[in-house]
Amino acid sequence: MRVATWNVNSIRARVGRIVDWLVREDIDVLAMQEIKCKPEQFPREPFEAAGYELAIHGLNQWNGVAIASREPIDDVSTAFAGMPGFAKGQEGENLPLEARALGVTVAGLRLWSLYVPNGRSLDDPHYTYKLDWLATLAADARDWLAANPDRPLALMGDWNIAPTDADVGDPSLVPGVSTHISPPEREAFEEFEKLGLSDVVRPYQPEGYTYWDYKQLRFPRNEGLRIDFILGSQPFADLVTHAGIHRNERKGEAPSDHVPVVVDLDLSLNGEEEDDDRPMIFG
Repeated sequence: MRVATWNVNSIRARVGRIVDWLVREDIDVLAMQEIKCKPEQFPREPFEAAGYELAIHGLNQWNGVAIASREPIDDVSTAFAGMPGFAKGQEGENLPLEARALGVTVAGLRLWSLYVPNGRSLDDPHYTYKLDWLATLAADARDWLAANPDRPLALMGDWNIAPTDADVGDPSLVPGVSTHISPPEREAFEEFEKLGLSDVVRPYQPEGYTYWDYKQLRFPRNEGLRIDFILGSQPFADLVTHAGIHRNERKGEAPSDHVPVVVDLDLSLNGEEEDDDRPMIFG
């Protein structure tokens, strides 16, 4: 099984190249972020014609997450317990929740598509929101792992954190000034690793970025960031046979500013047999 995550930066603007990539690369499950639409606005037909079932969570033209799968999707969750909300200029409890998390179960795997808040700047309320959001997710992940220690779990998506200096090639990020690289953000990322979740791609592709700003020729200069990750529990990591970053998807016409991150899984190691009789879809 091939599982991937991709911040698509507007599904309606890029549906053609996304579905083409899904078929060409034989992807079974894709977690998408920043779809920027409501479910009724999502371009379902091309995905369904290619053999994919969809779970979609979007509230407006901002944020939004979705999952496309060739296998049946079960146990859909559009938030995690206690997930904080945000509204500019407002404080306190019961703030509106954004469409930033979508959990599903596919072929015995518990998969989450996550779009972590950006943070904006170190003195912005959005930065506090980001840290609170991550802390709550980590607390929930701890409970998930305790309740189902043998179930493969993956938290996938745009984390908006470059956890090490090696993940930073963008010269516009300045320590002590910029988000994405501040010590509290990196410590928040490390909390997931302390829980037993690991970056299952890095062992197969230790170097490489997943995001390049559209400005200042960042991509031609390879001045990018590694901020898109698949963090897997040990039962998930045990299934991984290969992984990589599909850098070439930043090229061509109307690319997203992010690229797909992909893992190959051998489900037979989890007692699941892959369906070799599924229909082939040709582009």
